[in-house]
Amino acid sequence: MSPDKMIRMANQIATFFKTQPDADAPARVAAHICDFWEPRMRTQLQDYAATGGAGLDDVVLTAIPLI
Repeated sequence: MSPDKMIRMANQIATFFKTQPDADAPARVAAHICDFWEPRMRTQLQDYAATGGAGLDDVVLTAIPLI
């Protein structure tokens, strides 16, 4: 998947969970990604974050170690 699409998708997930009351947004983002993204997509996201994660929401970056 293109990095731009991956960033957009991950940030959309973070935006949704940031709006939920009493939600641990990073944990919920990580759980969603683990449940719905295939392993190659998760690995791509982790690798991208390891190189700096430009453009990723802070909630996504916080969620990365939980994936």
